[in-house]
Amino acid sequence: MNSENSQTKWGQFIPLAIVFFFWGFVAASNDILIPVFKKAFDLSQGESQLVSLAFYIAYTVGSLIYMGVSVLIKEDLVNKIGYKNGLALGLAISALGTLLFYPAANTGSFPLMLSGLFIVALGFSLQQTVANPLAIALGPITTGSQRLTMAGGINNLGTTIGPLIVSFAIFGTNTNSNTNMSIESVKIPYLVLGLAFLLVAILLKFSSLPDKPKTIIEVADDAAITKKSALQYPQLVLGMIAIFVYVGVEVSTASNLPAYMETNLGFLTKDVAPYISLYWASLMIGRWTGAVEAFTNDLSLRKILRFLAPYLAFGVFLAVNAIAKHDLTPFYVYGLIILVLIAADITSKGNPARMLLIFSSLGIVALVIGMATSGMVSVYAITSVGLFCSTLWPCIFTLAVSGLGKNTSQGSSFLIMMIMGGGIISWLQGYVSESIGIQNSYIVGVLCFFYLVFYAWKVSGILKSQGINFDAKIAGGH
Repeated sequence: MNSENSQTKWGQFIPLAIVFFFWGFVAASNDILIPVFKKAFDLSQGESQLVSLAFYIAYTVGSLIYMGVSVLIKEDLVNKIGYKNGLALGLAISALGTLLFYPAANTGSFPLMLSGLFIVALGFSLQQTVANPLAIALGPITTGSQRLTMAGGINNLGTTIGPLIVSFAIFGTNTNSNTNMSIESVKIPYLVLGLAFLLVAILLKFSSLPDKPKTIIEVADDAAITKKSALQYPQLVLGMIAIFVYVGVEVSTASNLPAYMETNLGFLTKDVAPYISLYWASLMIGRWTGAVEAFTNDLSLRKILRFLAPYLAFGVFLAVNAIAKHDLTPFYVYGLIILVLIAADITSKGNPARMLLIFSSLGIVALVIGMATSGMVSVYAITSVGLFCSTLWPCIFTLAVSGLGKNTSQGSSFLIMMIMGGGIISWLQGYVSESIGIQNSYIVGVLCFFYLVFYAWKVSGILKSQGINFDAKIAGGH
């Protein structure tokens, strides 16, 4: 198994990566739908945010349905139908959701639109449950988190181009079309998206992706076989809280940044956009850097790519903003902050627990500087949180499902459920800001990072006691 599983299986990974692209494409496109729906249905700002709520709550509902079905059939659903069928089923559910956009647009029904988005995300919930552990399994476990990081980078490509394509499909190039096209114009892009879901489902069904990957099903120790539930593993239970606070700090840092820049620094709303863009680009910069190890075993090439990949991603950000005719002068200094990311990545040596510890600690430093300073220094500090959040999802996910064996897909479902942290922590920070001010409210993010530091320290000991050591650079990681 060592020779067979010593490198990433690209023929299997590439079709899987398309699914990650879809998640980013649709989630970011919601930002285009919100103003369209707000105008067309005459909604308040609060009512328009139901778009995000319907989308993210579906992940939690999907996980609960998954568990309920597993209980009813007395076997884990994905273990029963296979990983490939699980992905295809998830894509088919999402395709059904896009069909609802047609009658919703014809009848001008906002609840039907929300139902469509909810069903699309319900399908995504099943896809995420299957695809995250599968990405880890398509090669040696020691580079599993790097593969998940790479998949995250492809997801970021979706978040970058999704809004542009959907915006063009709805509004075209005609500025007057904003009023004329309204809801009717949503039908075609989402029907095309539904067709794409079905085509990828068929592609995956006939791809060489494994139905029951060996690295997931074969268990390293006998104790794992005797445990009936994923919740019996401390690495998973603590990991669920880690996913909750990680998604929370990632989303809330960005969602509260415009209010900080407008209230404390006097920025106009229209001038905030490039900085929000830089925050999400920072996630891409970090993920491209973190994915280097999954690309090649050549140590010299890795060293070159470690410096090349982040600046290539930074170049993509600069190019997009140049096309949008934004002034790039304030952003060049950010190139120096990227050096901190590269140093942290090298120091972590590809170990997900060490990477989680270092990056979360840097997240604390960034937010404390953001809270203690003023002007552009505070903006760059808060924005750099994107760099330090970039590889946390794959690190937490890899650590939380390690050693779960046949309980892996069930554990994955529990982790996906915790994505709701994005909505709850953002709301909490907004609420806290009303009493202590928007800049000081970033203390909420600091507390989230402190928990992640604790998890990184604690989980290393838990996994070592189960015979799992990520510093052993061999296939299988044991």
